[in-house]
Amino acid sequence: MGEIEGVTVEPQTKAAFRDAELVVISPGVPADLDLLAPVRARGIPVIGELELAAPFLEGRNIGITGTNGKTTTTALTGHILRESGIACQVGGNIGTAPAEMVATSRPEQWNVLELSSFQLETIETFRAPIAVCLNITQNHLDRHHSFENYVNAKARLFETQGPDDLAVLNADDPVTVTFARRTPGKTAWFSGTHQVSGAWLDGEVIKLQGEALLNVQELRLRGRHNYENVMAAALVASWASADNDQIAKAAVTFAPVEHRLEFVCEIDGVAYYNDSKATSVDATLKAIDAFSGGIWIILGGKDKDSDFTVLRGPLRAKARAALLIGAAAPKIARQLGDDTIPVLQCGTLAAAVDKASRSAVAGHTVLLAPACASFDQFDNFEHRGRVFKDLVNALAKGNR
Repeated sequence: MGEIEGVTVEPQTKAAFRDAELVVISPGVPADLDLLAPVRARGIPVIGELELAAPFLEGRNIGITGTNGKTTTTALTGHILRESGIACQVGGNIGTAPAEMVATSRPEQWNVLELSSFQLETIETFRAPIAVCLNITQNHLDRHHSFENYVNAKARLFETQGPDDLAVLNADDPVTVTFARRTPGKTAWFSGTHQVSGAWLDGEVIKLQGEALLNVQELRLRGRHNYENVMAAALVASWASADNDQIAKAAVTFAPVEHRLEFVCEIDGVAYYNDSKATSVDATLKAIDAFSGGIWIILGGKDKDSDFTVLRGPLRAKARAALLIGAAAPKIARQLGDDTIPVLQCGTLAAAVDKASRSAVAGHTVLLAPACASFDQFDNFEHRGRVFKDLVNALAKGNR
């Protein structure tokens, strides 16, 4: 037991909760932790940090969730609002905790929040007048135990809405579509494949409420999944009173968020991209889809009980080779098989970058999109991405 600035600190035991009147758990702590069962049995509320902050956050909330694309869409939404002269602050899972945002919240502004399933599974009263779900694919099953539990955690964002609120949903995602039945509010759709009542991709043109907004070739973001992120952000901004001209001008100036299909540099005609945030197979599929071919892809890390066999077709169509690193490398090699593409066991990220640089030729792309968590060899995905960029930049300077 100890004390930090007047706060008693002690080990996480049953005794530590004996006199508690309220328990607030960090997003990293499972809501079904065994130690919390006796607390709930005594009728003591167990909430998360988001629910703690909810009554004190001034202004209106925009909640953005989904398996992939949350950070880009949250940052883009904040960028569009600010460039449109609409007061906002950005936080949540993107970096600044909701509780930290309370002091800077104001009645006249929007709180643009990236929200993970870990944050959403414990909400009761938190409400987002605008709520977004980008997509839902299997992820974090080690935490939620089943896909159904994971989906239900995401759905909480919509179940706490009111009748005058807006749900922005992906019309092409079968799970996200079901959230329209779980919100009492209105629904606006976005689609990368067909016309909807909201925003859609018509060839290379994003249309918003029937009007041409912008050509995707104007964007600094690449890949169909990022075009979906732009459509979702555009719908949010429009609902928050930005006009189409403001939205388009802001969207085309937005730079990709670090570690998310981030262009690093070009060396002798070979482009290097850092998508270290691609920690799931679905995210890696989206990264592959963003390129026409000639990919040298770096895969591997800590497995999240993923099925890598679904990578076979896309890799066969677009990749030159897979360079495998980390603990999951043997499993990935087995699941890709011998008839997909050459599979090169590299072990480390440094060895993979070196092998790719010696093999790729002008017009090819070296892509870090691991489909795995980073914790076997790195502190986090940011650390992995920074190491990749350092390795590539050293190559650019001629220092192998």
